[in-house]
Amino acid sequence: MNRISESIAQSIAAKQSILDNPDFLNRIQTAADIIIESLRNGGKIHFCGNGGSAADAQHLAAELSGRFYYDRPPLNAEALHCNTSYLTAVGNDYGYEHIFARLLNGTGHKGDVLIGISTSGNSKNILYAYDVCKEKGIKTISMTGATGGKMKEVSDLLLNVPSTDTPRIQESHIMIGHIICELVESALFPKD
Repeated sequence: MNRISESIAQSIAAKQSILDNPDFLNRIQTAADIIIESLRNGGKIHFCGNGGSAADAQHLAAELSGRFYYDRPPLNAEALHCNTSYLTAVGNDYGYEHIFARLLNGTGHKGDVLIGISTSGNSKNILYAYDVCKEKGIKTISMTGATGGKMKEVSDLLLNVPSTDTPRIQESHIMIGHIICELVESALFPKD
């Protein structure tokens, strides 16, 4: 039972650190504002990550393209790893580090947003995608762990969870992502 209690306490502590940091809370609002502006102007929200972060990317894309709290029109959002034939072909032919950049080069447009999710902040395939974003005028939002890794230097907005423990970081990422989805949905489709 001790390990269960410790894990829950660590998860709460990571989230409490975010709650107690007004700058971090402002950055969450800024992330939502960037996404809202993109969608209002016909942009698309792209997500990418690896492993558990890929699952989070797909989860959050589905919250926007499907629905979050209530029925409303779908929003233009997709995770870049969902086409496994593409993923395996490009990974095999060009290298795994190019999987997101190549797809984004074909589907991304100025005014879009890419949300890169990486607990280390050092995922090479996300960093390559950020290079494409710079060329195309796509804004980048990074969700990382405490240091921000290499993504800290190249993203337009950094949401670096104050933890070095991968599960606690990922738990905070999904919380942050859900808050952003709620802010986006309520701004674009206000309820009477």
